[in-house]
Amino acid sequence: MAKDKIRVRYAPSPTGHLHIGNARTALFNYLFARHNKRTFVLRIEDTDTKRNIADGEKSQMDNLAWLGIDWDEGPDKPGNYGPYRQSERKDIYRPLINELLEKGLAYESYMTEEELEAQREEQKARGEAPRYVYEYEGMSEEEIKEVQAKAQAKGLKPVVRIRLPHDKVYEWDDIVKGKVSFNSDTIGGDFVIQKRDGMPTYNFAVVVDDHLMEITHVLRGDDHVANTPKQLAVYEAFGWQAPVFGHMSLIINSETGKKLSKRDETVLQFIEQYRSLGYLPEAMFNFITLLGWSPVGESEIFSKKDFIKMFDPKRLSKSPAAFDSKKLEWINNQYVKAADSDEITDSSLKQLIKAEKIASDPDVMTIQWVRQLVNLYKRQMSYTGQLAEMAEIFFNEPPVLDEAAKAELADPSAKVVLDEFAKRMQTLPIFDAVSIQETIRKIQKETGVRGRKLYMPIRIATTREMHGPELAPSIELLGRKKVLRHLEQTLTEMEA
Repeated sequence: MAKDKIRVRYAPSPTGHLHIGNARTALFNYLFARHNKRTFVLRIEDTDTKRNIADGEKSQMDNLAWLGIDWDEGPDKPGNYGPYRQSERKDIYRPLINELLEKGLAYESYMTEEELEAQREEQKARGEAPRYVYEYEGMSEEEIKEVQAKAQAKGLKPVVRIRLPHDKVYEWDDIVKGKVSFNSDTIGGDFVIQKRDGMPTYNFAVVVDDHLMEITHVLRGDDHVANTPKQLAVYEAFGWQAPVFGHMSLIINSETGKKLSKRDETVLQFIEQYRSLGYLPEAMFNFITLLGWSPVGESEIFSKKDFIKMFDPKRLSKSPAAFDSKKLEWINNQYVKAADSDEITDSSLKQLIKAEKIASDPDVMTIQWVRQLVNLYKRQMSYTGQLAEMAEIFFNEPPVLDEAAKAELADPSAKVVLDEFAKRMQTLPIFDAVSIQETIRKIQKETGVRGRKLYMPIRIATTREMHGPELAPSIELLGRKKVLRHLEQTLTEMEA
């Protein structure tokens, strides 16, 4: 397919929020289009009205935009191939369905759901794969009309089914999987192309839309492989050229090895959930791109510009892609450490407000305090939603000392250090990290206590923890009042 003809699309249903798997489909199509400097289309497949949710379309578009994915044509960017919502394309589908009916390539089917279910149960009982069996087999045209007239008289509404040829091989060269083929006798029989309510089915509408929108390449998940022979049958019925297909490998849970299912509650699976936790969009873009696609070399951190430049669909993996939450945290941590301080502070403020750790309308002093807090934890934060818990000592009452902490304070030098430190903290002219660190150095020089025996008692007494971020800045952020209270409490406990 000539490069100047490349047009790809992402076509979500507004039946839910943006899932990791769907985001990957959108992302790979986006990268393919941008790499070739060609067109990326957003099309909303909203014909399943019963499953559509309020704001489903808006959620999809908002989260795509948050990830950094933009499109050239779509519901909000009309082009020459619209409308870009299937529900607005009904007048396009009906004449085409009529065309197939007139040519005898499709027909009206009046079998009820109960009859179809009974047929499937009989097939299962015989150990056969469930399939639709042509209901007019052996009938003349007149007999078929008579049966249909009786069904109409009962008030039954038909579906329209496409007539599949017997023992026909549908095959294609898949970008990811290579040569793939299906026999027409194995795909479930004549399938529905128009439902009883008059709406087209997915496998019909998607072909019509892709053809009329001149889509040249269809990159989608492996779960669509079984749909492809049905869609090829529709292309063939109209005499249209099919696009190039590429079916991306499944995403599996790295811990269980099983396909990532929306029912698997051990893994967060929706982009909105990661946004809510304070993940960075650039990190999510990076992580998702590596789910089933590999760059040349060993590096794992790339910018969007890098990915666009090097994207090659031939490097899409045939093997399942493992969704590893720990790797995502690691990647996001790399981005947090490299991010602009204002961006991380802003995200952290939102997280602390949500956790009710600070007021919803923080003043300038609080914002500056949060900025310092972020600087303390930035290198170890995987995402900003962790900050409220990581920095718990700054928001909650101090914890009870454990046995290990008490053992550290049992050394005779600990009380000497803490008595001196408490006295100096009361009179320290400027209560900041620089002055606090200088005070600790003076105590070391005057008492001769150094290393762990100097720093650990001070850390335990001021923060009430044995581990934490850099000590002097932590003490500054706790504030003089709280630090003195902690020191007094600790010294009292040591004397008890």
